Amino acid sequence: MCLDVRITCTCGKHTVQMHLRDNVMTREVLVALFCPQCSRGVAMDGQTTLNDNDWVIQYDLDLARFLAAARLQLPPDAVDPAFLFDSGYATWQEMYPGEQHDILAERREIMALLAADPAGYLRQISSWNIARVEQLKADGWRKARNA
Repeated sequence: MCLDVRITCTCGKHTVQMHLRDNVMTREVLVALFCPQCSRGVAMDGQTTLNDNDWVIQYDLDLARFLAAARLQLPPDAVDPAFLFDSGYATWQEMYPGEQHDILAERREIMALLAADPAGYLRQISSWNIARVEQLKADGWRKARNA
């Protein structure tokens, strides 16, 4: 069972759903979230923070390393913000914050094809998804680049 983990950025304007793969990490690993507006001036130390298109996640690396050692038998030096994010242990639920909201209208149009033209729907949804991921890569979203 996966937990529904949501975190609000420090300015309070955005709440983001996070994914904690296999529940290895706990909510407490996520110390703070900074949206592009509230991330201005945030010190990026690379030891506890990760920047994804001006969204900054701050992690409790001591806790993350403890949990990774206990649950994954990983050495502490193998755990850093990039590992947590890129391996899915503490990352966006979506490709980027707000993705589900952004794509509702586009998906609704394609879904309308399902009843009328199932084969056309499959072609359309596949090409749409491939194009979206390519655009997200070009936009610099980390999960898309690693997809």
